[in-house]
Amino acid sequence: MAPISIQTVLISESVDPRCKAILEENGIRVTEKPNMKRDELMAEIKDYDGLVVRSATKVNADVISAAHNLKIIGRAGTGVDNVDVDAATKKGIIVMNTPSGNTISAAELTCALLMSLSRNVPQAAMSMKQGNWDRKKFMGAELYGKVLGIVGLGRIGKEVASRMQSFGMRTIGYDPITTPEVTAGWGVEQMSLEQLWPQCDYITVHTPLMPSTVGLLCDETFAKCKKGVKVVNCARGGIIDEAALLRALESRQCGGAGLDVFVEEPPKNRSLVEHPNVISCPHLGASTKEAQARCGEDIALQIVDMVKGKSLVGAVNAPVLASTFSRDSHQLIKLGEAVGAVLQSCTASKKPVKHVQITTQGKTTVDTIGLTCLSKLKIMLKRLFSPLENNLFLLIIQVNQTHCASDGAASGVCKVEIVVDGSSYKASGSVQGGVPVLLELDDSVFRQPVSLTGNLLFFKASASPQLLSSVAGLLATEGVEIESFSAPTAHSGDLWYCVGVSSLPRDLSALKPLVKEAAHLTI
Repeated sequence: MAPISIQTVLISESVDPRCKAILEENGIRVTEKPNMKRDELMAEIKDYDGLVVRSATKVNADVISAAHNLKIIGRAGTGVDNVDVDAATKKGIIVMNTPSGNTISAAELTCALLMSLSRNVPQAAMSMKQGNWDRKKFMGAELYGKVLGIVGLGRIGKEVASRMQSFGMRTIGYDPITTPEVTAGWGVEQMSLEQLWPQCDYITVHTPLMPSTVGLLCDETFAKCKKGVKVVNCARGGIIDEAALLRALESRQCGGAGLDVFVEEPPKNRSLVEHPNVISCPHLGASTKEAQARCGEDIALQIVDMVKGKSLVGAVNAPVLASTFSRDSHQLIKLGEAVGAVLQSCTASKKPVKHVQITTQGKTTVDTIGLTCLSKLKIMLKRLFSPLENNLFLLIIQVNQTHCASDGAASGVCKVEIVVDGSSYKASGSVQGGVPVLLELDDSVFRQPVSLTGNLLFFKASASPQLLSSVAGLLATEGVEIESFSAPTAHSGDLWYCVGVSSLPRDLSALKPLVKEAAHLTI
């Protein structure tokens, strides 16, 4: 990257001294003015190239508008909800955080709250200070053998999982970005949120605060949980609906909560803080000497690297992640993966693939899911079609959006097309009733959309009244039963058919007398 000129930096909060030292060692003039009010910050910021903050300074659109020379806003920590990222982006200002600086500290506090919830440690300590000796009142429960649900499997979620597994907890989780194969390596079984809620004895959240995660735990989700589930939030206030949490505590649907963050800080409404089954802290997740030193050093080093043109680490106003928790995003990724798997299976003998194109249609695709979801879909399809050999794999993907008035496109259509040796092969699908379905395979439009679940057998053959019965007979000899059948709308030429089967046939070559091509897969 090209170097960016940063000559002056304002530090508006108490940051580790190493931050200032590193910046000054690299020729950047630093001014420290903590605890400024909004108007004071607006007056001060106008001549600075850079601004370093923690979580207290609110860098809103007015502050950004007053910053005539600002090129970088550095957040010495993880969350950037105190920065108007959109306003900064529109003005060409880089917003940067230190994503790993407070990981260990936040994970350790999460684990401390989980342990305190299981054994009522703060309540028992307070009772002792009041001169009591209430052994029966503070009967606890072991963590061993209990199920911990981790919503958000990034750096902090991973560290929490590792530590709580040491207590013998079973760790399950959900994340729209980190793949199940990766988290399985940490001992975390991934599943949908609908599957996760009813299994958990404890739930901890580690997601950003964004529209799709506000109120992630609410009345509806608490109702799906085990009676007496305990929850922890060391991420951001608002991920757990505070009013819903209070209702769940009062009804004992929730057995306890550990809260380090609140929607309003400090909270004026003390109902949760004063509840006997709530353990609360004044946002201490990153409040360790080690985390503050690490965040201060990291943000300074990242700014220096940017100035020298070495790298751009921690920039958050790149493709945003806000839409990846959404239902539409999840469904489109699953649809693209399923359609791509069908195409990959049906063209397995025609590798290597040189060109993949994804086309999405309908108002509920790009408008609602954003580019991050589409980027993930591209990466997934690249892996799916990449040859195992060490050949150069050329991936050219174009994403086009088309508004269509028909019902089929209104819920989102995904088309995948590949080019092999100059020949094009394509498939398209949609989501119907929450289930991915195949609409078309290589110019064969199915009369009844193919549900892309279970064991599927695809074969290409000429239309014949005896075709289905002949295929069924051959499958029966292998003990395979036909459970569904999808035929193309056309009646002439070589066309693709699909049957859902009880199990995959062992030998596709047995079908050769009846069909031109055959492929099978399990989705």
